[in-house]
Amino acid sequence: MKPLLLGVLGCSLLLSVEALYSPSDDVVELTPSNFNREVMQSDSLWLVEFYAPWCGHCRNLAPDWKKAATALKGIVKVGAVDADEHKSLGGQYGVRGFPTIKIFGANKNKPEEYQGARSSQAIVDGAMNALRSLVKDRLSGKSGSSGYSRQQSDSGSSGSSKDVVELTDDNFDKTVLQSDDVWLVEFFAPWCGHCKNLEPEWAAAATAVKEQTKGKVRLGAVDATVHQVLSSRYGVRGFPTIKIFRKGEEPEDYQGGRTRGDIIERALDLFSDNAPPPELVEILNEDVLKSTCEGSQLCVIAVLPHILDTGAAGRNGYLEVMIKMAQKYKKKMWGWLWTEAGAQMELESALGIGGFGYPAMAAINTRKMKFALLKGSFSETGIHEFLRELSVGRGSTATLGGGVMPKIHAVEPWDGKDGQLPVEEDYDLSDVDLDEDFEKDEL
Repeated sequence: MKPLLLGVLGCSLLLSVEALYSPSDDVVELTPSNFNREVMQSDSLWLVEFYAPWCGHCRNLAPDWKKAATALKGIVKVGAVDADEHKSLGGQYGVRGFPTIKIFGANKNKPEEYQGARSSQAIVDGAMNALRSLVKDRLSGKSGSSGYSRQQSDSGSSGSSKDVVELTDDNFDKTVLQSDDVWLVEFFAPWCGHCKNLEPEWAAAATAVKEQTKGKVRLGAVDATVHQVLSSRYGVRGFPTIKIFRKGEEPEDYQGGRTRGDIIERALDLFSDNAPPPELVEILNEDVLKSTCEGSQLCVIAVLPHILDTGAAGRNGYLEVMIKMAQKYKKKMWGWLWTEAGAQMELESALGIGGFGYPAMAAINTRKMKFALLKGSFSETGIHEFLRELSVGRGSTATLGGGVMPKIHAVEPWDGKDGQLPVEEDYDLSDVDLDEDFEKDEL
């Protein structure tokens, strides 16, 4: 019995070490079971940290987060989500690294990302600024409604919110079956209690999924008591029934959870499964860099050796490695860029790349102006390890030189060929008068 007892005690001790917050703190512990009640249905402003217990940056933040929570007690709510344990909540709000801090203000469905420093004073200042903005909006008459509940039609049957598409016997084939997009379709009955419970979750998920997939995954709803041709065609026997439709394939039964986080997570998986890998783009000018990086959490940039050093075959080998990594990490929806050594010297200088030789790689968060450098090999294994560490918040980062993006020069695109050495001019020395002294010395 003693070894068993020691094992149990060891687990308890381990758990107590990993816990960043306790009930005695003023930080509210948030989970999928209480998040909707505490945050989404609250009139208060909330600051919510999404963290992982093993994350070093999260552990460093914890004392300041607790201090800020105490200072803001009764003014602004401060919470924390163990997003390593509750992945559905993290996925719902696009959390890709730790710690991530979100501000849930007037529109709880569209939280803002906190961009300030991680000290208690900066957190309090950020909270107060957000609170002033919230009060100002209320004074001006802005409602800030979250708008995630499906509206009721005059007939009493459930219609759809703005992002849940109402599907019928007449429009289903054209809207869903002939679409290139992926569809999650709920078959419901207005009198069904489970369907009513699903309503706000389905509508909230519809808005988030539409935004995060740029409309490539959509959520629809069919009143199966009215549109019985559809419900019969797809063998609907109970409510709610959810099916997944992809063009040219048989519909698939949805097997996931019924919270908005579960629905969003499954929708994003469907999106990434069907989406092509991101394009690998050469940095030709400033617009290319901006368009690729601004909409991505991370931008992965490779600086490849000069074409005279590798030839076309060598360069294509490096590009092939990057393309494979872009495919592997396509769910992250990062940007992928490359440039030739020496073409963008200001960028190389800002990243401190010169000391590591070529090829080199950096991952940049352009919103926070932070970057990390690949220290391992420029190979599938080395890059995978580098990006995997970054994706879970373990990578070592630094601030981009000057806190702004460096100047990007316009360059000609690579033509795909081997490099050519510059042609040297031939000089005719027959007409050149040699110095007499030089001639004598030579003689």
